[in-house]
Amino acid sequence: MIRRLYDWTLSLADHPRALWALAFVAFIESSVFPIPPDLLMIPMIIAAPHRAFIIAGVATISSVLGGMLGYAIGMFAFESVGEPILASLGKADAMEDFNTRFNGVGFWAVLIAGLTPFPYKVITIMSGWTAMPLATFVVTSVLARALRFFIIATLLYKFGAPIRDFIEKRLGLMFTLFCVLLIGGFALVRYL
Repeated sequence: MIRRLYDWTLSLADHPRALWALAFVAFIESSVFPIPPDLLMIPMIIAAPHRAFIIAGVATISSVLGGMLGYAIGMFAFESVGEPILASLGKADAMEDFNTRFNGVGFWAVLIAGLTPFPYKVITIMSGWTAMPLATFVVTSVLARALRFFIIATLLYKFGAPIRDFIEKRLGLMFTLFCVLLIGGFALVRYL
């Protein structure tokens, strides 16, 4: 099923209304859809590099708006909608423990999930469920998603198709390492 969704998402890049398709995929990926919008962004930017930053902007805005839907699911419909989504992602067991610690590190959780391969939808739903301040959630989401999508757009704009393999296979790891180093740096400063 995931492979069919993957193929369907990739096929949207050639659609005449690909920008609208990207907006839709970025929106639903932030709350329920398993395929990231990067998959659609990459061929769109390679095909039209002059539109790279428009494409990244659409992905950012749509992803944050979709994140707000995920937040609303967590806040208003967690038991009926949010809990089954998190359970299907294998995150049901850790929900109670997560809730007790989440808001203390919520900014970092949203930032890391917005940048790394960790499912952003998990954090959007949990942010609503734990009643993270909406302003903190939105500002952090904008920062994280803009960083992710504009870095991808910049790499593709500057290097074109040859950088595609790096983005698809290694950029998630690079974002993860960056977040680990950033948090580690703050921890060192705090405790030294």
